[in-house]
Amino acid sequence: MHPINPTKKRLTRITAAPFTVPYLRAEVEALGFEVQEEDAVGIHVGASLIDCMPLNLQLRTAQHVLWLLARFRCPSPDALYKEVAAFPWETLIANDGYVSVVSNVDHPKVTNSLYPSRVVKDAIVDRISSKTGARPDSGPDRYQTVINLFWKGDRAWIYLNTSGERLGDRGYRKLPHLAPMRETLAAAVLLAAGYDGTRPLVNPMCGSGTLAIEAALIATGRAPGLLRSNYGLLHTYLDIDDEWREARREAGKLKRARELGPVPPIVASDHDPSAIDAARRNARAAGVEQHIEFVECDFAETPMPDGVGVGDVMMNAEYGERMGEADLLPETYKRIGDYFKQRCAGWTGHVFTGSRELAGKVGLRAAKRTPFMNAHIECRLLRYEMWAGVREE
Repeated sequence: MHPINPTKKRLTRITAAPFTVPYLRAEVEALGFEVQEEDAVGIHVGASLIDCMPLNLQLRTAQHVLWLLARFRCPSPDALYKEVAAFPWETLIANDGYVSVVSNVDHPKVTNSLYPSRVVKDAIVDRISSKTGARPDSGPDRYQTVINLFWKGDRAWIYLNTSGERLGDRGYRKLPHLAPMRETLAAAVLLAAGYDGTRPLVNPMCGSGTLAIEAALIATGRAPGLLRSNYGLLHTYLDIDDEWREARREAGKLKRARELGPVPPIVASDHDPSAIDAARRNARAAGVEQHIEFVECDFAETPMPDGVGVGDVMMNAEYGERMGEADLLPETYKRIGDYFKQRCAGWTGHVFTGSRELAGKVGLRAAKRTPFMNAHIECRLLRYEMWAGVREE
């Protein structure tokens, strides 16, 4: 038997952006996994390497799926090198391959954040060289084997990053346009809004289309991981090709089962023709162009679907951090409130913004405020219930 058994359940860490862990947990539990531990940026489950396949393919809000290889007492960098070099890396990584190391360290003896990564990298390639006579290349790129180190106090954990590159890099965003929202954040925002693909969605100010595309992926049941083919778990000596093909087949069945029913309307609009062009191309790359109606217009003129009932209006408005003319934004937010009142009766309005001051210009009382982080900016998803007629208390 191979010294690293891909069917053995090990501690597996699934990472996510701050404030998105509740949505990740719901996704993981829906796949049948029991969450053992949760923190601000991830959860732990028991999973085999085979189990990591559907996690990579089907999770919408996860960033990385990390499979534990070793954990040990680690009081110093010398101890780190010794313990890592004792692992049978020659049975996992080819000596003509490529390895990248990512470190997260909280230790009083470490002042250079890059140093632990170099120690782990040296231990890995030195071990492979001593056993095989050649050593793999290494560097910062994450397109092949990625190893993650977590070192806190006198304990260290070494993980195989089964995702490799970030899961949010779906592969469909060919034209990102201006300040695009990350795919995993867009999915989490939709889930926080209660969107499950059974109601219409209108997305004014769509930009490069990420919110509309993620909504279409949810509505059609498409596993987002099927949009790309390169994962870290595929760059090992482990014999998992048959299991990987089966995992992809199973993920594909979800799409076919969901598409048996009609997909509720999804409308995406923007006043910028280059944004509409980017959004349309990105939707085509994601395989969902036929499920989204693209409209070039001012956001207040976005057409509402007829005869389909009410749904959600989702707006990722500018908030003056990276684009747009800041002095014009208060008026824009006032117009958003007017648009909700005049055009969206009976619908639920949502505004994603990083400015509390601008949010106040909407002129409506938010029924709910959900926190998120967009890069370094703390944001809120504001929910507005737009009642049709007179609201009964």
